[in-house]
Formats: sequence, C-alpha cells, structure tokens
Amino acid sequence: MILLPAFANAQNLSRDEVRDIAIEAVKNNPALVLEIILDNPDVIMEAVAILRARDEAAAKEQAAATLSAQSNTLFNDPNAFVLGNPEGDVTLVEFFDYNCGYCKKAFNVMQELIAEDPELRVVFREWPILSEASVFATRASLAAREQDKYEEFHWALMAGNGARSENGVMAVAAEVGLDIAQLKEDMQKTSVDAHISLSREMAQSLGFSGTPSFVVGNQLVPGYVEKAGMVEMIAEARAESQ
Repeated sequence: MILLPAFANAQNLSRDEVRDIAIEAVKNNPALVLEIILDNPDVIMEAVAILRARDEAAAKEQAAATLSAQSNTLFNDPNAFVLGNPEGDVTLVEFFDYNCGYCKKAFNVMQELIAEDPELRVVFREWPILSEASVFATRASLAAREQDKYEEFHWALMAGNGARSENGVMAVAAEVGLDIAQLKEDMQKTSVDAHISLSREMAQSLGFSGTPSFVVGNQLVPGYVEKAGMVEMIAEARAESQ
C-alpha cells in the first residue's frame, strides 16, 4: 500500500482538508484506487450498498413529500372514477394499464376487496404506458362514464387474458351496451386527455415506473400485491387514520 506523507498530520486537519488531500492523491496515483478495491472488496461492496440505500431513502422521502403535497388531487380528483364506499375511511388508488398482465391479475383482488370491505374507497387512475392499444382502451373506458357504463365496461375490459386490440375494445363496448358512435365522440374530449396526463404526472412524481402501482393511505406500493398483502396494508392505513 502506498503511504502518503500528507496524512502524517491528518489529526490536525479539517474533514474538508483531508478529503481534498485524498482526492488529489487519487488523481496523482490512479493505481491506488485499483489497489484499494482489490485489497478491500468487502469494504467497497459495503460502500456501494450504503450509497444505494441512501439513494433509495432519498427517493422514498421525496415521493412521500410529493404524496403529501398532491394527496387532495390524488384522492379527490373529480375526473377519476371511484368504486366502493365514496365516504370510506381508507382510500386505495390504483394506477393501471388495460393491457398489463399483472393489472389483470389484480382484477380479482380489487373486486374482492371492494366487495368484502364496506369502508374501502377505491380510486381508479388509467395510466396507459404499454402501447397505443392501451391508450385507445383508456380513452374508451374514460368516455364510457358519459353513458354511466364505466364500472361495467372497466371490469369487462379487465376480464380475460391477453392484450385487447382496438377492435377488441369496441367489441367489449358493444357487449356491455355502449352506444359506439357516442363513445367514439366522447373519447376525444379534453377531460380524457386531462385524466391521462395527470395520471402520468402523478405516477412519475411518486416514483412509480410501471403498472400496477398503488397508493394505500400513505403507503406507496409499486407492483402487484397478493390479496393478503393488500388487506394488511389497508388495515395499517385504517389504524393510522384513527
């Protein structure tokens, strides 16, 4: 190991001075870095883990701050559809894509949670990120509200496996009794664009990168969660709110 005379009186130096000396030493002795890594692999891995943990903690803190700042819009946006108890004591928000396999897997979980918990309030936020077909399905779903068919159409689109093409979406719309001509017209409304844009902005600001993603009370939940896990998080949110 190379010994640096500049560190001989390190105990008399400030932290910043020691740091500057160390940086200069590394610049002047690039082989020193490799030697340190080879001699101390465990320490290097530990340092990487610490830095990663710090980054994750900072990201979570930022997301929590964003959630606090945006909670009213997230939970009470009149342009988002609500199922369950509108006055429920716990709100669960789901960001989803109609062609997302794990969103479809969460389909039964959402239905069962709503049916079994009379105090649960569920806010649906369409976030089409997979394809143009996803955007089309989202537009159709949001437009179905104009004919009071959102809930029926939503569950029908989520049922079954595989992605739905534009023709497939319209076939489901016809099956649930939607006026197709009216639906196509309503799909172009600015309120539809606004919902999609706001969903994207909120999801990304909360640190979500894919669907499904959930907000349960004050908990941010990226990814699919089994029913038991959801029930536990809802219980925790309910306890925190009391």
